[in-house]
Amino acid sequence: MAEWVYPLGTAKDGDWQVSLGGHDSSTAVDGWEHTGLKVAELAPGASVSLEATGEERIVVPLAGAFEVTVDGVVHSLRGRTSVFAGPSDVLYTGIGKSVEISSARGGRVAVALAPAKAEYPTRLVRAEETPVELRGAGNCSRQVHNFGTPAALEADRFIVCEVITPAGNWSSYPPHKHDEEKDGETFLEEIYYFETRLAPGSPTGSEAAAGQDPVGYARVYASDERPIEVNAEVRTGDVVLVPYGWHGPAMAAPGYDLYYLNVMAGPGRVREWLISDDPHHGWIRSTWDAQQVDARLPFTA
Repeated sequence: MAEWVYPLGTAKDGDWQVSLGGHDSSTAVDGWEHTGLKVAELAPGASVSLEATGEERIVVPLAGAFEVTVDGVVHSLRGRTSVFAGPSDVLYTGIGKSVEISSARGGRVAVALAPAKAEYPTRLVRAEETPVELRGAGNCSRQVHNFGTPAALEADRFIVCEVITPAGNWSSYPPHKHDEEKDGETFLEEIYYFETRLAPGSPTGSEAAAGQDPVGYARVYASDERPIEVNAEVRTGDVVLVPYGWHGPAMAAPGYDLYYLNVMAGPGRVREWLISDDPHHGWIRSTWDAQQVDARLPFTA
């Protein structure tokens, strides 16, 4: 369903390559209320800005280093060469604050956001402070940077993290959902922003390079009477929205590493990621105890 999948360029708005879900986003998504994402590619010396409003935000360097000015106070984010180079410094801005993002050398930056009311202080989370989790095992191994989860960051509504999946592995697996407020589950909208690359060790000769197309795959399907059906090829800059339903796997094709930034938020009382597994596939978790974590992890600078 096209309204849930946004290939690079289809959610562009002014200086933003991606602008979805924010109060000022021009791309309308029916029924989307609780999360938003902006992504910009800045030339050296360029900047983008966001006005003060009732949105909490977290600035995530994807490639490059940035200066972020929040209500006149400058914060330096050391950034990274790419999303596959381990965690980055990130900046939580809080609500009701103007934000300007600039980069002396240029780079790509994401801003995760959610409508919010409660005030929490601006906080710079350094790369070395970011909790790094190696989740799953075998070909379900992946690396999670939990800089914006409840255990790591005080915030009002959103939960933000990023996941790196080595070539040939599956993540967001087993398929799961969080589309109801009930015991053991919270209702959270979710955004997936993807990047892909040729995996280290893959052929790099001119003939191989000419034919490469770093690609991954994303799956979303119905958990109740509400229809949704997503089987999407994803590449750098693509976005998949998950309003409800089972989602997973996110698959890294052989030869290509896969990254995604997750933004989640909902209307419930509790800021917590509580999920239900698809009962057809939840048994997969029990197999991880007998397997090792993929030796390619963790990915670092």
